[in-house]
Amino acid sequence: MRKGIKLPTELKFKEVFIGKARSLSDKGTFHKISLIAFLAWIGLGADGISSSSYGPEEAFRYLGQHHSLALFVALGTIFTILIISTSYKQIIKLFPHGGGGYFVASKLLSPTLGMISGSALLIDYLLTITLSISSGADAIFSFLPVSLHFLKLVVAVAALLFLIILNMRGVKESVIFLTPIFVLFMITHVFLICYVFYARSSDLTTTITETSTDLHASISQLGIFGTLFIILKAYSMGAGTFTGIEAVSNGMPILREPRQVTARKTMNLMALSLSFLVFGLLMGYSLYKVQINPFKTLNAVLLDASTAGWSKIIGYPFVTITLISEAALLFVAAQTGFLDGPRIMANMAADQWLPKRFASLSDRLVNQRGVIMMGASAIVLMIISRGSVSLLVVLYSINVFITFSLSQLGMVRHWWHSRNKDKDWLKGLLVNGIGLVLTTFILISVIIFKFGEGGWATLVITGTLAFLAFRIRKHYYVVKCRLQKLRLTSFKHFDEIYLRQGIDEKQIKKLQYKPDDPTAIILVSGFGGTGMTALMKVIETFPGTCSNIIFLRIGVINSKNFRGTREIDHFKESVISDGLKYIHYANQLGHYARYFWTIGTDPVFEIERMLPRLIKNIKYPTFFGGQLVFSTRYSFEALLHNHTIFMVQRKLFKKGQPVIILPINVPD
Repeated sequence: MRKGIKLPTELKFKEVFIGKARSLSDKGTFHKISLIAFLAWIGLGADGISSSSYGPEEAFRYLGQHHSLALFVALGTIFTILIISTSYKQIIKLFPHGGGGYFVASKLLSPTLGMISGSALLIDYLLTITLSISSGADAIFSFLPVSLHFLKLVVAVAALLFLIILNMRGVKESVIFLTPIFVLFMITHVFLICYVFYARSSDLTTTITETSTDLHASISQLGIFGTLFIILKAYSMGAGTFTGIEAVSNGMPILREPRQVTARKTMNLMALSLSFLVFGLLMGYSLYKVQINPFKTLNAVLLDASTAGWSKIIGYPFVTITLISEAALLFVAAQTGFLDGPRIMANMAADQWLPKRFASLSDRLVNQRGVIMMGASAIVLMIISRGSVSLLVVLYSINVFITFSLSQLGMVRHWWHSRNKDKDWLKGLLVNGIGLVLTTFILISVIIFKFGEGGWATLVITGTLAFLAFRIRKHYYVVKCRLQKLRLTSFKHFDEIYLRQGIDEKQIKKLQYKPDDPTAIILVSGFGGTGMTALMKVIETFPGTCSNIIFLRIGVINSKNFRGTREIDHFKESVISDGLKYIHYANQLGHYARYFWTIGTDPVFEIERMLPRLIKNIKYPTFFGGQLVFSTRYSFEALLHNHTIFMVQRKLFKKGQPVIILPINVPD
C-alpha cells in the first residue's frame, strides 16, 4: 500500500514500532490476522482464566468457618459456567458476525437496552484492563523489597503503554507475544491441582463426610435458609470467575474461518479449563484446610501446604514459578479488554451511539482509536485509584452481569417467539431461562453486597456513559434528518439546472474529454446530497469553465464492512455503483465525466497515493470537496464529524495542487 511514496521520518518510525501497513488487496489478509481456537483461547480466555487467581478465594472467604461447604459452591460455579457458555454458543449461532451481548440486546430487546448493555461491557473491559494490570503489579512487587514499592504505579502505567503499542501492531501479534505466559500458567496450575488430588486421594472420602456433617450442623444451627444464604452468598461473591466468557461472542470477527466452528472450540476450551481450575482450587483449599493469611493469597497458602514435603531444590522453584506465572497472567488478562473493548466501541459507533470515528481502522486493520481510548482511560483510572486493587475489584464486580442478564433475557424472548418455527426452541429456552435466573440472581446479590463498598460508582459511571451515548445518537439522528432534506433539495436543484442546460442521450454519447480545458476533480464519499450539491456548486459557480469532471471516491474500510472477503467484495461493488450514478448525472448536465475509486482505511493517504495517476494527463486539474456547514453549532462537533477535506487540502497544497472547499449548507 505504501509503494510509490517516499516515507517521511515519522512514518518510518511508526513502521518500526507499529508495523507496516497491511494490504487489502491480499486475499490472504484475513487468514493472516485471524486467530485459531488455541490462540483465541489465550487472547479472549485469559481474563476468565486469570480470575481463578481471585474468584475461588473470594468465594472461600465468604464461607467463613463453613469451609467444608466449598464443594457445593464449586459445583454451583461449574454448573453456571457450563450454562453461560452453552447459552453463548447459541448466541454465536444466532449472531455469527459477532457483537455478543450488545447485538443480542439491540436486536432482540431494543436498541436502547443494547446501548446499556454495550456501555456496561465497555466499562467492564476498561476495569478488566485496569484491575488486571494493578493486580499483576501487586503480585510482582510482592516478590520485591518494600523500599521499591513506590515504583509500583510507574510500572503499572508503563505496562499499559506497552500493551497499547503491542495491540496497535495487531491482534495476532499481541496474542502470540503473550502466549508463553499463558501456557506456563496452565502447566503449573494443572500440575498443582492434579498433585493435590493425588496427594490427598485418601482424604477425599473424609472430606465428603465432613461436608455432609458440616451441612447438617449448619442447618441445625442456622436453619435451611441460613445455610442456603451462606452458600449462595459465597457463590455470588465468587462471580468474578465468570467474567470473560462473553468475550468469544464479542470477538467473532477476529476468529479463523469457519468462525462458528472456531468459536465453539474456543468456548469449549474456556469452559473446560475454567471449570477445572475453579473446582480444583476450591477443593484444594478444602482438602488442605487452608486458613486465611492476610499476607498471602490462598493460592500461595495452598502451594506452601501442598509442597511442604518436597525438597527445597524442587519445591521452592515450583512455588516461585507458579506464583510468578499467576502474576504475569494478570497482565495477559488485560489483553481481553484490549481485544474486545475497541470492538464494542466500533459496533456502537457504527450504530451511532458513539462518535463514528471509533469504527475506523488503522492501516494495520486494528481499531486503533479504540485501543488508544481504552488504554488512556485505563491509565487515568489507574492514577485516580492509585492502582488500588481492593477498590477496583468492587467496581469490577457488577457490569458484566448487566450484560449477561440482558443477553439471557433477549435469548429467552427469541426462543419464545420462535416456538412455532424452531423445533429446538424448548431446549434453547430452558438453557437461557436458567442462565437468566442465575445471572440475574448474581447481579442483584453483587449490587446489594457491594453497593455500599463503592459498587454505586460503577452504576454512576455506566449511567453517565449511557447518557452521553443517548445524546450522541440523538445528535446523529437530527443530522440524518437534515441530510435527508439536503438530498431532496439537491435533486430538486438538479431538476432545475437540467431544465436549463440538460442534454439528451444522443448528445451524451458525443461527449468527449477535452484535454486543453480545466478539469474538476470532485471528492465524493458515497452517493447522496453532499456529493450532488458539490457537483452543482462546481457547475454553477464556475459556469463553462470545467468541461471535464472526474469523481474521486475513497471507499473507507471500517469495522462494519471489514468482516471477510465476501463483505469487502460487496463493498467494492457499492463503491463502483456510486461512481456510475455520479457520471450519469454529470453527463445529463452536458459534462464529460469519469470515475476513479479505491478502498482503504485512510482517505487522505489514498488520495495522495492516487495523485500521480490522476493528474498525469491533466493540464489544469482543480480539486473540489464539500464540507457540511450547520446553521447551529453543536457541542463536540469536531469529535462527532470528520473534517477530512481540510487534511486533504493541506496535503495537496504541499504537492502544489489547488483545492477548493465548497460549503454545503445543511438545511434546518
